[in-house]
Amino acid sequence: MSDALSIRHYEAADRDAVVALWTACNLVVPWNDPVADIALAVSKPNATILIGRTGDRTVASVMVGHDGHRGWFYYLAVDPECRGHGHGRAMVRAAEGWLVEAGMPKAQLMVRATNHAVVAFYERLGYATGPVTVMQKWLKTDSP
Repeated sequence: MSDALSIRHYEAADRDAVVALWTACNLVVPWNDPVADIALAVSKPNATILIGRTGDRTVASVMVGHDGHRGWFYYLAVDPECRGHGHGRAMVRAAEGWLVEAGMPKAQLMVRATNHAVVAFYERLGYATGPVTVMQKWLKTDSP
């Protein structure tokens, strides 16, 4: 298998491969339905999913969107068997490019503080912890 990564926008036929990738990367949690998340992202003009492929295999993805002021990344995933080849870096750069084209001056993302490897990955790409507190309120009764 070639390590060359090609990146393109999500197509409906990608759904099962993307859900399988997110599952393999431990990104799927009971309170976030990945199929619903995909459907929401691709139904909005301010969001997209970028797919990274080697040959005919989906090995990476990132969901990217913006709120009109700043961009956000979600579901950055690289197949565990394909890590260490720069695919994550390439997906982040592609997502950043999409945000620049949308006129966004800043990209943001959330990482659990305990996920030290992912924090270190983003730090190597120039990201830093911001002076903000993330607050939340569950609006659905079936959320944790």
